[in-house]
Amino acid sequence: MKKVIHTDNAPKAVGPYSQAIQMGEFLFCSGQISIDPKTNEVFTGDIKTQTEMVMKNVEAVLAASNMNFSNVVKTTIFLTNMGDFATVNEIYAKAFTAAPPARSTVAVAALPKGVNVEIEVLAHR
Repeated sequence: MKKVIHTDNAPKAVGPYSQAIQMGEFLFCSGQISIDPKTNEVFTGDIKTQTEMVMKNVEAVLAASNMNFSNVVKTTIFLTNMGDFATVNEIYAKAFTAAPPARSTVAVAALPKGVNVEIEVLAHR
């Protein structure tokens, strides 16, 4: 049965979608961007801070379903500039120190709200 997952510890959806959907043992998380969930302010500054914010938001959505980064089996990273790849990788790697998930990284022309990185995850209990 499909269950909508929502937490105030992650940004509100900026469109007609859920933060995550739990289906059985799987959690399908929408992409997270650098929005501060407390203020709803978008951060478009340096890529390091953007990525740290994104990872905190991903972590909050996972926690809302009693999961954490160890449950993540697949991620997709969207970047507006592949020149940011190394910096994003450095921050991302801190969350996945053992048995990192499968991953794709895709260059895109633009992302919502003018941010430079978006990360979505698929997790399994």
